[in-house]
Amino acid sequence: MPQKRPTSYLEVKPGDPHPQGWQVPPVNDLRSAIALLQTLPGQYIETDREVDPIAELAGVYRYIGAGGTVMRPTRIGPAMTFNTIKGFPDARVLVGLMASRERVSALLGAPVRELGIQMAQARRNVTPPVTVEQQDAPCQQVVYRADDPGFDLRKILPAPTNTTEDAGPFFCLGLVLGSDPDDRTNTDVTIHRLCVQGKDEMSIFFAPGRHIDAFRRKAEAAGKPLPVSINMGLDPAITIGAEFEAPTTPFGFNELCVAGGLRGQPVELVECLTIDQRAIARAEIVIEGEILPDVRVAEDQHTHTGKAMPEFPGYNGDANPSLPVIKVKAITTRHQPILQTLVGPGEEHVSLAGIPTEASIYLQCEDALPGLVKNVYAHSAGGGKFLAVLQVAKRNAGDDGMTRQAALIALAVYRELKNVILVDEDVDLFDTDDVMWAMQTRFVGDLDTIFVPGVAGHVLDPSQQPFYDPRISDKGTTTKTIFDCTVPFKLKPHFVRAQFAEVDPSLWAPSLFPR
Repeated sequence: MPQKRPTSYLEVKPGDPHPQGWQVPPVNDLRSAIALLQTLPGQYIETDREVDPIAELAGVYRYIGAGGTVMRPTRIGPAMTFNTIKGFPDARVLVGLMASRERVSALLGAPVRELGIQMAQARRNVTPPVTVEQQDAPCQQVVYRADDPGFDLRKILPAPTNTTEDAGPFFCLGLVLGSDPDDRTNTDVTIHRLCVQGKDEMSIFFAPGRHIDAFRRKAEAAGKPLPVSINMGLDPAITIGAEFEAPTTPFGFNELCVAGGLRGQPVELVECLTIDQRAIARAEIVIEGEILPDVRVAEDQHTHTGKAMPEFPGYNGDANPSLPVIKVKAITTRHQPILQTLVGPGEEHVSLAGIPTEASIYLQCEDALPGLVKNVYAHSAGGGKFLAVLQVAKRNAGDDGMTRQAALIALAVYRELKNVILVDEDVDLFDTDDVMWAMQTRFVGDLDTIFVPGVAGHVLDPSQQPFYDPRISDKGTTTKTIFDCTVPFKLKPHFVRAQFAEVDPSLWAPSLFPR
């Protein structure tokens, strides 16, 4: 009997065939994204109760819906808008927009279990951005210039802190757009850690290998500032599309093309008002600025906490003693703008980093080993970066080795990945209990573990530090591990799971299985 093709983002279940396409939802900016969520039960709430952006807002959302690697108790819950921000009577702050795969599924239009594959298709079928006139750019409805009397970034935008130890207020979802100083068509967009340092200054943290940092270094070598726009409050397709990394998006590739591929229409850009750069036209907020050459500040220069902010592994990262500085030239906004933020270690980071990770691994494995890897999940426990589960369907004895080759491809294509778990097609890779079951019944430690020592990883992992592992000389180096929890092909007849009758459960429990 042919299987029913999934028709909505909630209908795909393990073993269902992949849909041939996805319906694009009516979303082109943050406001239309919120409007869509308001039609879906349990996915969005608002509160008019006053909240302090300094530690309290994140503390509230920790209980509402942060999830991820946040210290328990926490949960997966709705996105939340705070309408009354202490000290900012005209401001609103949204947190957790993409802090669940179900919400991302609704916002992007693909089934929950196929989001990585949808992202892979968008990477293959990109649509470049276009530039619109300033009168058609909502992001420039309100303008604050840094040379205006009394200009103070700290009084205009309610940058939050996650904890009382934070180095200062941070913009956690600022999409930085920068270009090669010698070729503005060579553009990169990336989310970076931005700490407010003064009335017109922010520090910016670059993890190793970021392309905008290469542009900055090139400009600095020439003694020039690098103009950048910082775009906040965006269509979620833009934010998540920007999270692809090399080699999937090589140097010179504009990640805004991926958002165009997801939506089937180009992202709209507009010329900035005070710098030679462009901004995202439908953003809620844009900060125009320049990264200054040969200027550095300590990230916690005003608080001296020694900490930056809680990062995706679940620990408070150390404050960086020497970071580049962005000199703000202007802030432009929509009327009554919505500032979007996240809880650093929460599930929103898992979605933002993990779904592009899944797409990158799936693309490269499909190119190298067609048909072997059926799906990829960048697990929440690794913040969407450290842990990947690969589901494979072995076809012959040769696929025993090819399965492990797929794991090596995953480690090669995503540098920050630390551990890979391999499972068979009868295991639900999104169900941690099922994956752990496979490890208990299809894995023998000294037979099925592969170690790859001394490989570059991620500087924010506290176990990838010389004080933890004296064998390494610098932070961000580790041993990567493959856990092969698949059955050898010749033994598959001995590892058939108990088969239950196929029934329609909605006949007995309609409230749990609505038709």
